[in-house]
Amino acid sequence: MPALTEHAVRSQLEKVIDPEIRQPITHLDMVRSVTIAGGAVVVGIDLTTAGCPLQDTITRDVTAQVASLDGVTSVEVAMGVMTDEQKRDLRTKLRGGTPEPVIPFTQPGSLTRVYAITSGKGGVGKSSVTANLAVALAARGLKVGVVDADIYGFSIPRMLGVEHPPTKLDDMIVPPVAKGVKVISIGMFTAPGTPVVWRGPMLHRAMQQFLGDVFWGDLDVLLLDLPPGTGDIAITVAQLLPNSEILVVTTPQVAAAEVAQRAGILSSQTRQHVVGVIENMSHLEQPDGTRLEIFGSGGGDQVCRDLTVGLGYEVPLLARIPLDIALRAGGDTGEPVVLADPDSAAARALLQVADHLASRARGLAGRSLNITPR
Repeated sequence: MPALTEHAVRSQLEKVIDPEIRQPITHLDMVRSVTIAGGAVVVGIDLTTAGCPLQDTITRDVTAQVASLDGVTSVEVAMGVMTDEQKRDLRTKLRGGTPEPVIPFTQPGSLTRVYAITSGKGGVGKSSVTANLAVALAARGLKVGVVDADIYGFSIPRMLGVEHPPTKLDDMIVPPVAKGVKVISIGMFTAPGTPVVWRGPMLHRAMQQFLGDVFWGDLDVLLLDLPPGTGDIAITVAQLLPNSEILVVTTPQVAAAEVAQRAGILSSQTRQHVVGVIENMSHLEQPDGTRLEIFGSGGGDQVCRDLTVGLGYEVPLLARIPLDIALRAGGDTGEPVVLADPDSAAARALLQVADHLASRARGLAGRSLNITPR
């Protein structure tokens, strides 16, 4: 039997992925030491913060990987905490060598598709759509992040079942991961039941921090759950993320459709592209196969027609999502319907939208073409 070596143990530890940062703990310089005495192995791990809620997960994964090596008879994980210098080096590494925060989605090399999900008024199910699309895209193997930009009416943490608070590395925030999705929300920084009473400048600063101070990593898709209407946050997102695209959510009701059209037409002033319209609460399917149109009909089609005329390009209706108790219940329990009941009518409609978004190729706007003028 070959002798057990430190190199072999460290190679095995490359398979241990930090559950928040989503990179090997060896790459993050979290492995402080490896001590071998016969078949007994002691692995020293430095956590990013004291009392890390995921230290049990890391301990379990380290133990499992090291114990799988030939010749190992016991594994001990000795937890420690990174020094200020280690944290500074880690922040710089995570930012790609840049010590100061930048918004990664505006950089020329970024391939992240950014979708701002908006509505004209509240109560149309915009957050439910956001949460389910995020989980559905992650289930397709995409790396997904969600910004709960509805500062006053945040609900994404509950809908996604977020269990842990963000981890702070001084001026860097590592977002929690739920259902394979990285999530950040102002609700993670406020006491339960406490309202957020902010005006324009503070809202703008909050969005800057959510986009620049949070470590998102290499995302395929970033979803932003915007507050309803055309206020400060919608304008801030357009300024900070000029390459973002818009998904408009409405209900079939004419009054909701008229307001949703105004939210979409804002894109003509902010130079954003509207990907399409989602009609939520479209109908209630009856046991006999008929449909009860509780909120009327035609709202989604109307918004598409108005935006197509107003914007000068075709704006499609991506889906009609029916009323579904499972969709509502999933939002309350943190188990999105696309996972809990994927065969339900609402889940099928949402998965249809996710398939459409997942298949869209990113354009060349803002990307480096690696061309040098002669």
